[in-house]
Amino acid sequence: MPPDAHPDDRTGERADARRDAPRAPDGAVTARFWHRLDDGRLQCDLCPHHCRLRDGQRGRCFVRAREGDRLVLTTYGRASGFCIDPIEKKPLNHLLPGTAVLSFGTAGCNLSCRFCQNWEISTSREVDTLADEAAPADIAAAAEALGCASVAFTYNDPVIFHEYAVDVAAACRARGIRTVAVTAGFVEPEPRREFFRAMDAANIDLKAFTPAFYRRLCGARLDPVLDTLRDVARETDVWLEVTTLLIPGHNDGDAEVAALAGWIATELGPDVPLHLTAFYPAHRMTDVPPTPPSTLRRARRTARSCGLRFVYTGNVHDVEGGTTCCPGCGQAVIVRDGYTLVRYHLDDHGHCRACGTRLPGVFDGPAGTWGSRRQPVRIEVAA
Repeated sequence: MPPDAHPDDRTGERADARRDAPRAPDGAVTARFWHRLDDGRLQCDLCPHHCRLRDGQRGRCFVRAREGDRLVLTTYGRASGFCIDPIEKKPLNHLLPGTAVLSFGTAGCNLSCRFCQNWEISTSREVDTLADEAAPADIAAAAEALGCASVAFTYNDPVIFHEYAVDVAAACRARGIRTVAVTAGFVEPEPRREFFRAMDAANIDLKAFTPAFYRRLCGARLDPVLDTLRDVARETDVWLEVTTLLIPGHNDGDAEVAALAGWIATELGPDVPLHLTAFYPAHRMTDVPPTPPSTLRRARRTARSCGLRFVYTGNVHDVEGGTTCCPGCGQAVIVRDGYTLVRYHLDDHGHCRACGTRLPGVFDGPAGTWGSRRQPVRIEVAA
């Protein structure tokens, strides 16, 4: 709690407090992580933007708003749609390979990336986007019934719908369903600890390795993201993978890729997988050409030379760039053609069948057989 906050100005100190909080007519629930300022404004303490709101105002994320004397999450229980995806699409290559994941997002974002690939969701106003409603228990039950090994918070950044994501994660954990956060990691330490304590795995976007890139193209800062990555890698049991979208002329230089990969190897560990993915013109960067496959291949070689053992390419067809090799004997133990597994040479616990080396990651039983399908679904809401 900030030094100028008062205990009675902070809400939701227990995990169940928001479940009992009164709902506004639009379904909003009382949010966590805010305090009252001396001038009467309420400051949101969820992310480093620290939005300071008067009654009726919304934060930069759009979904956290002030209503009277409280801060609320306006998108609790509401989603922009549900879809069953391959876990490799998140992308996560070392979490239950080949299995299905139930994916959903809400609306809004606390970054303003000019190159956003999901900009229709991240920049939307929730009244235009949130067509589906589902309580946490409904989502967990649906994941189990549909045969999904995990639920992913994705499409927009789940840190902004913190209360909803944490409650969904708790409902999933009760049923043995894992949860995955796909996030940019732009979040303050206290909510970060609570958020990732609820998760089983995460793919965190490290969008570039220069403060200028974050400032100019994302409307954010690099240092809080690096803090999140360190914290998740060192202080939690969350399985972590990292993604960097390589944008021609902006963050795809050899020196920057080497610096980024070297930092991951040193600060997070050489076994943290890095996904280097291709940019395609979108949102406010339609004048930038797509990332050439040759750039991805070169960047992969650079990152591997910096000590990372598992570096993948994405958003392009590249079987070699999607292959996982055993760090013990070098054999190709998982070969992927897109999101489809065409070879799987690990035992049920992730050991190489050739030499016995255990691969880092989460392996539980045989590989899944979901393949590359993408299946939209509707969640049945309990009466």
